[in-house]
Amino acid sequence: MYYQVNQTLVKTYWEIGKRIVEYEQKGEEKAEYGGKLLDKMSQDFRLRYGKGFSRRNVLDMRRFYLLYPNWQTVSAELSWSHYVELLSLDDVLEKGFYEKQCLRERWSVRELKRQINSALFQRIALSKDKRGILE
Repeated sequence: MYYQVNQTLVKTYWEIGKRIVEYEQKGEEKAEYGGKLLDKMSQDFRLRYGKGFSRRNVLDMRRFYLLYPNWQTVSAELSWSHYVELLSLDDVLEKGFYEKQCLRERWSVRELKRQINSALFQRIALSKDKRGILE
């Protein structure tokens, strides 16, 4: 049951991100009417659906879609909280490393945060070439 609820939540947030990018922003990096878009959408969603639609969360939905524009590349095994942690990382290789480790080692969100905060990726990167890390 938890698995289905989580998958539905992640898919819903991906769809919202897709709508923001493709419809509201017309595929552009930003909407013509600037930062007010996310404020307005956040406010509308909260009025209609309640919690879970802060401006920050709506921004994360948009960023989530931009990072995973193909739904088939989104893992059903990771929660929205996992993805939010991954979105906080700037380096694409680092994101990929932690995503693969989460899946391989079945990390909880708490463990993912701990590993990011302990700079696991950087420590391994010092001992290997960056591309080799993902293998």
